[in-house]
Amino acid sequence: MMSSLINARFILGISPENHQISVALGLPVAEIDNPQLITADVVVIVASAKTGIDPKVVANWSTFRELYIPTIVVVIDFETGDADFEDMSGIIGKMLEPVLTPYLVLHSDNGEPSALINLEDQIITDYSSEKVVQLASETEHRELISEFKEELSSALLEGGWEQFVHGLVIPAIPLMLKNNLGVEEVKRFLNMIPTSSQ
Repeated sequence: MMSSLINARFILGISPENHQISVALGLPVAEIDNPQLITADVVVIVASAKTGIDPKVVANWSTFRELYIPTIVVVIDFETGDADFEDMSGIIGKMLEPVLTPYLVLHSDNGEPSALINLEDQIITDYSSEKVVQLASETEHRELISEFKEELSSALLEGGWEQFVHGLVIPAIPLMLKNNLGVEEVKRFLNMIPTSSQ
């Protein structure tokens, strides 16, 4: 019985998009009070800029965090919700605990979220067309993100993303399924976690 629980990776939180998120990331959905979570390698928490975070996740958070399971928070609905991605990251910090933002959202001229900028290497991944492209950032981008970049650098100074692997820090990543913005970025963090049996 236990062997079927090894390598457990789950999505936690309720949102109408859970099924699509589950398919996009290749992870099953679970409840935070599911006893299988004790064996999880990594979990993804869904936070909506419209509806917030599943109250069950908030209520059980401190108990869950005692397990030090590597955790990623995906932020959805930031393009149509009351809060944008940066606002929502701050709200998550108050509802759960402070999170790190390795990427920031860039918008196209019409205001649509269309790209992510990696705060570490300052490379832009453009999701505005079918073909996803990576571009070098320009001076204005680098100026815009400098404060966020410094904040992230100081948080990663001791231990880098190994801190995430050990369940000590939590990255928050924007996710927009209609153009797949954030899907590969979430997978990058999922791939940092070794599976339990290989």
